[in-house]
Amino acid sequence: MTRYIRRTLVVLASALALLAPSTAAHAAASKAEVLSGWTQTSVSSYNAWNAARLNRPPWASYNFDWTTDYCSSSPDNPLGFNFELSCWHHDFGYRNYKAIGAFPANKPRVDSMFYADMQRACDTYNALLQPPCNALAWIYYQAVRAFGSLAAVKQSDIDRARELMPRS
Repeated sequence: MTRYIRRTLVVLASALALLAPSTAAHAAASKAEVLSGWTQTSVSSYNAWNAARLNRPPWASYNFDWTTDYCSSSPDNPLGFNFELSCWHHDFGYRNYKAIGAFPANKPRVDSMFYADMQRACDTYNALLQPPCNALAWIYYQAVRAFGSLAAVKQSDIDRARELMPRS
């Protein structure tokens, strides 16, 4: 075989290897990688997730769960501060890490991502409103750290918290 033919075959084989469909194991790893890329604390991670949220068809093969209840039973816009997208991003992380069986290892980072998202939301308000917004963000963050997964909350903790609530 001549050198030219060998080189051509190597180039063609390499191109086919790059274009060939991925295996199921590779697809699972790729889903985890994409999920990880979209659940970091950086603004670029948030922007990538939000761009995908707004244009989901290219990501359909990953079967991401895009559902949300926003801030669950907490206000989505406490005192008028808009945390809706921060809560949606947080739900996205929780739901999809649970779906791939990697929730416990990623919960702390997803909670930190939530806090970073809320802080960026607070940065959009004027200087007088930022301190109360950031205080609420801190409260929301502490709540998800402590109670962010029903699997991590015991009924006795809920009962104890209910007892501590002021009676009206």
